[in-house]
Amino acid sequence: MQPQIFIILGRQGCGKGTQAELLVKKFNLIYIGSGELLRERIKKSDFTGRKTEEVTTQGILVPTSLIFQLWINRLEEIKQQKDDNFPGIIFDGSPRKLVEAHLLDEALNWYEWDKNIKVLLIDISRQEAFNRLTERRICQQCGQSIPYLDHYKTLKKCDQCGGNLETRADDTPEAINKRLDWSEEQLTPVIDFYEKKGLLVRVNGEQPIEEVHQEIINALQ
Repeated sequence: MQPQIFIILGRQGCGKGTQAELLVKKFNLIYIGSGELLRERIKKSDFTGRKTEEVTTQGILVPTSLIFQLWINRLEEIKQQKDDNFPGIIFDGSPRKLVEAHLLDEALNWYEWDKNIKVLLIDISRQEAFNRLTERRICQQCGQSIPYLDHYKTLKKCDQCGGNLETRADDTPEAINKRLDWSEEQLTPVIDFYEKKGLLVRVNGEQPIEEVHQEIINALQ
């Protein structure tokens, strides 16, 4: 049987990363997050590494070609190391655009992991997303995003590495609204794409973390 593939989508601030982490622990999944892949790529001090750091610091999206290259490299690595002998993979926050959804579809087909796919949409309103994004923080040391949810609201240090937390420089009201506009324009076709394929599971993201997690587990069962 092929490994299970999970794709988590939703507006910024919906808690994708938090829910992905919970699913990784529950099902022993391999995590693929575009943010993590980009941070690793930045460590290479070549042109692409330097430019990736420059544009992501400004809150600008990197091109699809770079994201897809990073996906393929990671998927090839997993295939070589594991073949099909692992529970599954979870994609956190990708694909971001319809073209990326098609490319990911092709990649999963190529690696023969296209039979057990579930797409989880953590649904929150635009106003809820805006409220959370204006309050969220980021770790200065490891770059982890700290959501404005539940116990995370009171964290003084990063719960992963102990680094200092700060408000993201690009989390101004104007920048947040611009990103939410972009998300609605680009993500809606991705959601429609997966819904037409019968793969989409909608989850109410405006609940406490554990309740969102339980709703996901119930939906998967």
